Amino acid sequence: MKYPIFASFIVFCLWLLYEIRKHKKMENQAAASFWEKEAAANSTRRKPLDDLAYIHIPFDALPMDLMSDDPRIRELHDTLHGLAESGPIVNLTGISNTDLKLRYGAPNINLLTLYDQKYTTLARTLQDLGAALYEKEYYDQACAVLEFAVSTHTDVSATYRLLISIYQKQNRKDKISALIPIAESLNSSLRPSILRMLQDAC
Repeated sequence: MKYPIFASFIVFCLWLLYEIRKHKKMENQAAASFWEKEAAANSTRRKPLDDLAYIHIPFDALPMDLMSDDPRIRELHDTLHGLAESGPIVNLTGISNTDLKLRYGAPNINLLTLYDQKYTTLARTLQDLGAALYEKEYYDQACAVLEFAVSTHTDVSATYRLLISIYQKQNRKDKISALIPIAESLNSSLRPSILRMLQDAC
């Protein structure tokens, strides 16, 4: 009985050694491919940024006068105005720096990073403003803020959760369903969880 067990152990060890070597080879190939791509990206010259999806804040369509005497609301309003005055805002969620450099040139990477950082601030500010209005039961006004956030392809899960709550209060399941194609187009690791949230609410 010992020999079959020993033979099985040897076979297992050989299989394990093969798997380890195969995995290591795949890791080395992936690393080589990454550094080759990164080298190409770093040597890419500056390219025009004309095709970026620049985001403009529609102040006329947002409830900027509502609760403006509240210190927290006023702070959020100030942040939005500051973003609008600070230059371009672009949602680059899910796009790696390497891909950005390949597409727009290495010299543009700092500028693109700034654009994306401002978008992150925008998405969080819109969520906070929408939540503040929702808490005060200004549902229509909160909806306007959150719908604008969704139109920018935000991946802030709480934004979709609040919109679902508002649409359910309004008995508008069709509006929840309309969010699904937007969620499907998100370039984010949070896309599956947001989709499940929306589908469960329909």
